Amino acid sequence: MIPIAKPIIDSAEKKRVMEVLDSGMLSIGKVVKEFEEAFARFTGARYAVATSSGTTALHMALLASGIKPGDKVLTTPFSFVATANSILYCNAVPVFCDVEEGTCNIDPDRIEEALKNDEEIKALLIVHLYGQPCNMDRIMKLVQKYDLILVEDAAQAHGALYKGKHGGTFGNAGAFSFYPTKNMTTAEGGMIITDDEKVHQDLKLLREHGGAGDYDHIMLGYNYRMTNIEAAIGLVQLEKLTGFNNRRRENAAYYDSHLSNLDWLEILEKQTDCLHCYHQYTIRVKKDRDRFVEYLKENGIGCKVYYPHTIPSLPLYKEKGYNGLPFPVSGKLCDEVVSIPVHPSVSDEDREKIVKVIKDW
Repeated sequence: MIPIAKPIIDSAEKKRVMEVLDSGMLSIGKVVKEFEEAFARFTGARYAVATSSGTTALHMALLASGIKPGDKVLTTPFSFVATANSILYCNAVPVFCDVEEGTCNIDPDRIEEALKNDEEIKALLIVHLYGQPCNMDRIMKLVQKYDLILVEDAAQAHGALYKGKHGGTFGNAGAFSFYPTKNMTTAEGGMIITDDEKVHQDLKLLREHGGAGDYDHIMLGYNYRMTNIEAAIGLVQLEKLTGFNNRRRENAAYYDSHLSNLDWLEILEKQTDCLHCYHQYTIRVKKDRDRFVEYLKENGIGCKVYYPHTIPSLPLYKEKGYNGLPFPVSGKLCDEVVSIPVHPSVSDEDREKIVKVIKDW
């Protein structure tokens, strides 16, 4: 089976982890700080704060950016549930608008339509889905026009660029995930980047029980710390990230050139002036997608549907009254999308097999 994802961990990561284990300093410490500084340099952000997961990164990013209970936050219905859940964690109110059919990213036209219809919307939480940045020129114009807080869910966008600028660096804060399937990993873990000094200071307080010192707790905070062990893995993975992403792009280009002429399959659009990092290579199968998924698996091709349901259609959100909201584009994508292996461990032989199996369908 060619897996849909495969983290690459070798002797370099193991060596750094053993150094931490031998030091006895396992929890948050200087290795985490080193990782934060390295990640900030990589993205061009002023500050970076490491966390225990991508989800906690989103939660903290919203809180530190000023989201309060009852605030309305506009976001996408086509994403992993953690995106919208992070709004609920703040006791704020998710508001959804549909996505672009070509890119699967949140649609700026529908953003503005939602903002015109609801003047109480205070913030925008966007997702750079599958590793491609949103249309940031248009989004930033809306942020400025409507005086919005902007938080970027960059969990799938490590190293992705919009006109030379890293995804996650446009808004008040950007949140990344280091889950094992991501472009780089720390096993678990996350990172928040920001250029705002106050956001940075609040993030550090929120991460460690709201404490300014050992027992000087000045706000309600959480135990959202990253460990030195995870940071040690992250430091090595960060050094490899550009190479990992380059290989992902090579694999994606191969698929583009070999699958673009199939009339029953559609490749997602690429925005101009963007550098896609291909967290996923996602195609749209216009008929019998679920049968196609089973066919791939039967032929040794790992694949996965990201995402089979819109967030507002999930049971939790139905209970909160979101059931029945019209998101025709997202609903269509839920029925058609499937991702195929694009990660750096996919060999030339693997991708040739993947293309052959797909064409044989």
